[in-house]
Amino acid sequence: MLKQRIITALVLLPIALGGFFLLDGAAFALFIGVVVSLGAWEWARLAGLEAQAQRVGYAAVVAALLGVLYLTPVVAPWLLVVAVFWWLAATFLVLTYPYSSRFWGDVPRRLLIGLLILLPAWQGLVLLKQWPQANGLIIAVMVLVWGADIGAYFSGKAFGKRKLAPKVSPGKSWEGVYGGLAASLLITLLVGLQQGWSFKGLVLALVGAALVVFISVIGDLTESMFKRQSGIKDSSNLLPGHGGVLDRIDSLTAAIPLFAALLWLAGWGAL
Repeated sequence: MLKQRIITALVLLPIALGGFFLLDGAAFALFIGVVVSLGAWEWARLAGLEAQAQRVGYAAVVAALLGVLYLTPVVAPWLLVVAVFWWLAATFLVLTYPYSSRFWGDVPRRLLIGLLILLPAWQGLVLLKQWPQANGLIIAVMVLVWGADIGAYFSGKAFGKRKLAPKVSPGKSWEGVYGGLAASLLITLLVGLQQGWSFKGLVLALVGAALVVFISVIGDLTESMFKRQSGIKDSSNLLPGHGGVLDRIDSLTAAIPLFAALLWLAGWGAL
């Protein structure tokens, strides 16, 4: 398994880095669209569509909607607003699972939720790529999420006692969340001091980082909730040793739209 993970990472890393940081405009939107469409193909299975034709059809619908969004940028701010409200609702659904499954257990609602997860994530990345210091912003949100993941892993292993959401993901603990949050806040603080941010700017950045980290945890737990409901371990085996695309980007699907919305509110980029 370790050998598979390493080989897959070595193959995908240059592709991912090239796509994220060397492409711009329509090429970047298309690259991210391919990733999101693969995620849609996986989500269709979590939603209860077993037939390959149905899963491909759902991915095609998502790809078509991404095209519509690209051609109608006026929708972008509204999609970010919808995403923020969706992730607030997802927090409730995760914390009240399995009771909450009565609200989303049927196939049509699960398919709709897939749109609420995937479309804003794509839109958020496309917006970040259009704003000042675009690549730096993309790196920033990824570092926040990955830093939180690493901090959560080690603090959870060392101190984890109180389960975060035992009926959704028994391995996650509140201590892990606190450790992940501390790691991301430390990264934000060090960057802010190095960049010479004002006291107000640093405080706002720390608050924003905390919100992004918390919502990234919800993104992870949301996919875990749907996998548990479906009796599935991995979203697919597209990435040998790593599971599926959704297994790698579940936290980012929640973090990216909120990150973009917070920057927009702070006046970073125009919509």
